[in-house]
Amino acid sequence: MDKIWNEMHAAAKTVQNGRSISKYVDAGGVAAAVLSKSGKIYTGVCIDTCSTLGICAERSAIFNMITNGESEISKVLAIMPDGKCGAPCGACRELMVQLMPDNYKDIEIMLDYESERVITLGELTPEWWI
Repeated sequence: MDKIWNEMHAAAKTVQNGRSISKYVDAGGVAAAVLSKSGKIYTGVCIDTCSTLGICAERSAIFNMITNGESEISKVLAIMPDGKCGAPCGACRELMVQLMPDNYKDIEIMLDYESERVITLGELTPEWWI
C-alpha cells in the first residue's frame, strides 16, 4: 500500500472523535481524509443533525480543501463508526463529479483499508447524469 494511504488513515483517525454536540447534533462518527493534487491532506468529520442541515465527512474534507484554495482531488478515504473504511455516499460522489467533471473518474477511493482495496470514482460512478 502507498505510504500516503497510511498518512490519510492516521489523519482521519485523529479527527474522528465521535461525540454529541447537543441533543440535536452529533459529530465525528465518520471521518474523512482527502488528498489534493498538490499532495496536501485535508480532513473533515460528519456532522449529523435532526434535520437536513448535516454534512458527510467526505464533503466536509472537500470543503476544507476548497477553503484552503485547492479544487482537485487525488484520493479519498473515509473511516466509518466501526473503524472500517467505506465508499462515499451519492451526495459526496456527486460533489466530486461536479468539482472535477472532466477527470473525476481517476479519483481513487479506499474501500477497505485492511485488504488495501482501492477503487476509482469512475468505477463507482461510471455514468454521470448530466
